[in-house]
Amino acid sequence: MEFLYEYGLFLAKAVTLVAAFVLVLAAIAGIASKQKQGKGHLEITSISDQLKDITDYARQVILDKASLKKLAKSQKQQQKQTKAEKDNQSGRLYVIDFKGSMDAHEVERLREEVTAVLCIAEKQDEVLVKIESGGGVVHGYGLAAAQLKRIKDKGLPLTVAVDKVAASGGYMMACVADKLLASQFAIIGSIGVLAQLPNFHKLLKKNDIEFEQHTAGEYKRTLTVFGENTDEGREKFQQELEAVHDMFKNWVSENRSELDIEKVATGEYWYGSQALALGLIDKISTSDDYIMSLFPDRDIFSVKYAVKKNVAEKLGMSFAQGAERALMRVVNTLPAWFKR
Repeated sequence: MEFLYEYGLFLAKAVTLVAAFVLVLAAIAGIASKQKQGKGHLEITSISDQLKDITDYARQVILDKASLKKLAKSQKQQQKQTKAEKDNQSGRLYVIDFKGSMDAHEVERLREEVTAVLCIAEKQDEVLVKIESGGGVVHGYGLAAAQLKRIKDKGLPLTVAVDKVAASGGYMMACVADKLLASQFAIIGSIGVLAQLPNFHKLLKKNDIEFEQHTAGEYKRTLTVFGENTDEGREKFQQELEAVHDMFKNWVSENRSELDIEKVATGEYWYGSQALALGLIDKISTSDDYIMSLFPDRDIFSVKYAVKKNVAEKLGMSFAQGAERALMRVVNTLPAWFKR
């Protein structure tokens, strides 16, 4: 028993050391992520070519040699005609993928992608933006929505597809579209404004800790985390939230005038089929279905602004992941009685 006790104590110390090491590396990675990232670059890839490669591979697996030979001959005859039809009738489709976080920092990439499309697009072209976001800060998503407005102001048809979620700030962006698509169970709406913060005034007062805050301007600070909040401050803060909500509702109404805004601007969200009935979207469809409906008649391109990680980020994340794997190996070697 003494041996088992010492063995367990040793393993406990080992696990503690590895855990501490992981925390230190995670902190390093966190600091590195806040450092300036490397210069980004634009990536434009052909989705049409990718789909063609998938189709060709599938046919090679499924069809016999005789069928493949017959198909190749038919395709060769149609190739010149198809190319001429594309050039004369159909424009290109540019696809942008936006996955937004709470602080909407992805808008920096979005603005580069939109600028790139506006530099090369012609009047017969179309832009598809795939949005996935549950919303976040007002100013960040306000700028993101303005980036999409640039596309419409240029006279290009704008389609937005929501496969999973476009709520709050996400819907602020999505509603700009000329054509708004969503999958059957995508989360849509949440046209409302939320603000919350803790207050530690009673805790500080209980421990005889004073907090001072000095401002110039009656409403420079309405609510505070450490000071004593007043009813007047709460009322003013609520007024500010209502003002932002009114701006949100006006924005949605401007872009989707047929909506009963008072009915849908309650802060609620709906699933795709419900959103269609309310007029929040135009059609039930996934982004994949929409892209496939245009292939192969139109040339389809993905536009992405990629930012390379700096050395500190790469090293920090690499060390953190390696340490995490080492910790899991140690834990997995523990005897069953020690894990309990």
